Amino acid sequence: MRVLFSTYGSRGSVEPIAGLAVRLRELGAEVRVCAPPDEEFTERLAEVGVEVVPTGRPVRPLVTSVTPGSVVGLAQRAAELMAAQFDTVAAAAEGCDALVATGPLPVTAGARSVAEKLGIRYVHASHQPVSLPSPYRRPPVRRGQPLPPEATDNQALWDQDAQIANAMFGEVLNTHRASVGLPPVDNIRDYAFTDHPWLATDPILAPWQPTDLDVVQTGAWTLTDERPLQAELVAFLDAGTPPVYVGFGSTPMSAPKDVARVTIEAIRAHGRRAVVSRGWADLPLIDDQDDCFTVGEVNHQALFRRVAAAVHHGSAGTTTTATRAGAPQVVVPQGGDQPYWAGRVADLGIGAAHDGPTPTTESLSAALKTALTPETRARATAVAGTIRTDGTTVAAKLLLAAVSQEGPPMST
Repeated sequence: MRVLFSTYGSRGSVEPIAGLAVRLRELGAEVRVCAPPDEEFTERLAEVGVEVVPTGRPVRPLVTSVTPGSVVGLAQRAAELMAAQFDTVAAAAEGCDALVATGPLPVTAGARSVAEKLGIRYVHASHQPVSLPSPYRRPPVRRGQPLPPEATDNQALWDQDAQIANAMFGEVLNTHRASVGLPPVDNIRDYAFTDHPWLATDPILAPWQPTDLDVVQTGAWTLTDERPLQAELVAFLDAGTPPVYVGFGSTPMSAPKDVARVTIEAIRAHGRRAVVSRGWADLPLIDDQDDCFTVGEVNHQALFRRVAAAVHHGSAGTTTTATRAGAPQVVVPQGGDQPYWAGRVADLGIGAAHDGPTPTTESLSAALKTALTPETRARATAVAGTIRTDGTTVAAKLLLAAVSQEGPPMST
């Protein structure tokens, strides 16, 4: 069996795909991944032996140069992403048995169109439940397209969201579809999601409440990271009590120097040392004291098992990794699905959700006070033992079974 993945986004979009790709390969499948050409992504996939087809423009320059919430250039970027599906991804999908897509709507709608044209199995996968239509929550806001804040009928809001998606991307998609002989689509969002989307999240950490949408929850797709921690980091960890980790991954920060100062001061207020992850915001150290250590690319699975708490932005990947490691968390959500994950951390009692994206020393210190209690540590340890580790195995076997079915269904 030959499987192609198509994804576009930050590390949180690429790393889960790597996990499932490795598991499929172990089960005998041939796998390749269409992913952004950022060096850190291509190197990570190469490390685990997964073939990469670079697709689209590098993500990091876009994330770090675009003003958060800005719609400048959005239409052009969406058109480029969709064109890449009909060009690069379509070429890579020739001879494949299945195409699995995740990421923004221009990617997934284009990818399903490619699968439809080639007559191969298509799977839409989401690494968070927020974007899947549900009467239990409001839809996320599409950039530049606010929903009425006073509205309380979630289903009506999801219907409006579908209309917004059509207005934003429908014409471009249908123009590409017409160019390859496919009929137009009148609901681009639901077309991309299919009637049976996969939800690659842990059912304890991110449960799905049943709806009319037949969601298949596989568990989170994680790749076991066997890379050793650098010797200097190990020496720092061994030299004192467990530090507090702080990092915001690929999330842009409006004032990284201020965030670093606030965070380190809050950690020091509790008498703790700090491990600061530079991330895409390039968080700096604020002085040369020996109670702080800065890291770049690092094995979070190993590091989080050795920290007193983890302060982070609340991406699906970081939240899942910290939860599996039993590390108490403070989530400072910046946008997107991050408020959801912050809420889950608080609801499960495994940490604290910071109120808003801009912490002060006082507000972050208060959140750390909750995260650093013995009770939170005990709860985080208990929940860690309930988090499933078989998500990639479940998804791989589902995909193998789906492709082996008789006939050429267009989607699953």
